[in-house]
Amino acid sequence: MTGPDLRHHGDIDALPGLVDLAVNVRADGPPAWLAQRLAGVDLSRYPSQDAAVKAVAARHGRSPSDVLLTAGAAEALVLVARALKPRHPVVIHPQFTEAELALQAAGHSVHRVVLAPPFTLDTRFVPDDADLVVLGNPTNPTSVLHDRATILALRRPGRVIVVDEAFADCDPGEPQSLAGDPDFVVVRSLTKTWGIAGVRAGYVLGSSALIERLRTAQPHWPLNALAVEACVACSSPRAVAESTAWAHAQALRRDHLTALLARLPGVEVVPNPRASFVLVQTPVPQVWSALRGKGFAVRRGDSFPGLGPHWIRVAVRDEATSVSFTKALQEVLS
Repeated sequence: MTGPDLRHHGDIDALPGLVDLAVNVRADGPPAWLAQRLAGVDLSRYPSQDAAVKAVAARHGRSPSDVLLTAGAAEALVLVARALKPRHPVVIHPQFTEAELALQAAGHSVHRVVLAPPFTLDTRFVPDDADLVVLGNPTNPTSVLHDRATILALRRPGRVIVVDEAFADCDPGEPQSLAGDPDFVVVRSLTKTWGIAGVRAGYVLGSSALIERLRTAQPHWPLNALAVEACVACSSPRAVAESTAWAHAQALRRDHLTALLARLPGVEVVPNPRASFVLVQTPVPQVWSALRGKGFAVRRGDSFPGLGPHWIRVAVRDEATSVSFTKALQEVLS
């Protein structure tokens, strides 16, 4: 299938020396307590997942048999593509492109459902005979949070629905999350909120039967000891409370950024963003190139199906960075 470069990701845009607004990982790295805990991990032994699986299960009110630890959300999507045999897989775009790449690599012919701005989910566009549906919530790159009830309406007999909730903890309390619903396959990541992209830690939640199918496609010791410990640490009640507080603070920073962007003529932000980034349409194409000259890296939008050269994704940072960025964008557009 020709079209956007699905293999392009924000880390490619984040060139050394630039202020990184292209990658949606917590900018200041992990909190001190988490860094210290990971620093104390014994790396001389093969990692046991037992404690981590139990911690994740308890975090979401699930049975340990409903949990599969993965090396981030990307590996989880690969396992879905390898272990399942869908006849009519559907990927709802714009969204994280690794889902479609994984399905293609596993030999599946992917049906794209491309949403138009403002990128809210309309279940009428999903074919009734789709037996695998993949969507994000909140969605990368749109930052749109779909209503739980709308996603529930996608259910059909024999259909597997995969919901990428890598940014679900950006929404305080996670009221739209399906992590506790056994009818769905939910993919989660610890990368974003906790600033540990290099650790590659995540997990899948689903029915025990489906989780066992995914496990058969995974090698022994798929997670290193640091990732396993991160799953334990970040699933504790203390960590969940800290994550919720971070999400509230991030929402204020996001509101500040969107208010600044709204003042720029011709610039439109996708309404009601709920993740740690915003999706922006600009009147000038390929502004990401000129922004590099101003010292800022943003995520170019033309590698996402449904977007194009007028779109950029901008990570939410501190207020001073947002002020500097919007000033640079205004200069570029002028």
